[in-house]
Amino acid sequence: MKQLFLNLNPWRWSDNQQTSTHFVQRSKMMEYDQALVWVTLILMVFGMVMVYSASISLPDSPKYANYKNNHFLIRQAIFVTVSILASFIIFRLRIEDWQKLAPYLFIATLVLLVLVLIPGIGKGVNGAKRWISFKAFNVQPSEMMKLFMVLYAADYTVRKQEFMHKLTKGFLPMMITVAVLGLLLLLEPDLGAFGVIVCIAMGILFLGGINGIWFGGIAAALVGIFTSVILLSPWRRERIFAYLNPFEEDNALGKAYQLTHSLIAFGRGELFGVGLGASVEKLHYLPEAHTDFLLAVIGEELGFVGVAVVIYLFYWIVKRAFEIGRQAIVLDATFAGLTAKGIGIWIGIQTFINMGVNLGLLPTKGLTLPLMSYGGSGVLINCVGLTLLLRIDYENRLMMRGGRI
Repeated sequence: MKQLFLNLNPWRWSDNQQTSTHFVQRSKMMEYDQALVWVTLILMVFGMVMVYSASISLPDSPKYANYKNNHFLIRQAIFVTVSILASFIIFRLRIEDWQKLAPYLFIATLVLLVLVLIPGIGKGVNGAKRWISFKAFNVQPSEMMKLFMVLYAADYTVRKQEFMHKLTKGFLPMMITVAVLGLLLLLEPDLGAFGVIVCIAMGILFLGGINGIWFGGIAAALVGIFTSVILLSPWRRERIFAYLNPFEEDNALGKAYQLTHSLIAFGRGELFGVGLGASVEKLHYLPEAHTDFLLAVIGEELGFVGVAVVIYLFYWIVKRAFEIGRQAIVLDATFAGLTAKGIGIWIGIQTFINMGVNLGLLPTKGLTLPLMSYGGSGVLINCVGLTLLLRIDYENRLMMRGGRI
């Protein structure tokens, strides 16, 4: 009779405790953010399709005569595959380990930025030395620095939390670091990357509780520095004047050539576009269509609807990054929270600048569209950054369940 009771009863008894074998409900909370994974994959695959569309006609020009039509597609597919494989490895590292490594990664990348400027080591393209060539592939340290600045600034803010309201011990050391970094980037030159990195550092310091007065003063000083850099550089000054009046004949054939053809591409796309693969501007009218001006090809082929979808997906990623960061800070994981928000600032600022340039809202700058534009360093680092964001969310969920990291 006792055995029959045990068989029918949903509770089984042991000598020491009662354990449930029936009616046990698992937590409905996912172990990781599946939506973040899918949005990232969609942007990378969509970017691969558009890179192929934008570059398929490049072998018709003398510059790319030795390339096949699918050259950039194959390389982009390799970049995406390597990035995904790297993400599986990166995801296994704890955020605590990244915090320990943050200063060393920052210093190592700073050394790479110095090496870029050394003749024979740095590789120049279109007058800019931004790459270190390893024959089979190129490495762009400025792309790496965007991620490592997020980690370094978050770690710095946590370590200096009690001094964040003081100028000499809290704010000044970081500003000196950013100034040295800015000098190296301006020597390449890469004003766009410098702008993104400054926004990352300032954004994380602001979120970390920096003194508001000092923050406002330094922000105003940085605006003055950027303005001076532009005014003191003849070719940058010409680019600004061309941006203000792109369709003036001399500008349209000179400094504003890319901008005017980008605007023509958006104009041709109208609401639904001319159709995938049917772009005219990519036929050697719009330079760098597969890198900096990929959005213009999207606008021409898929119209306003296609561009709106891309904007929404990036908006969702930035919004999700701040939600994950806020949750981490609530769970007393300050470094993880600042890192998540820093990744949101990085992706958001770079996306805004790239889209602003393509749409004529900002002067032309050589910044790619994250996850989508052609380029190994950019895709890999963007993917690693979002993997860290996924890991932070994973650790948040683990802590909310009461588990140990």
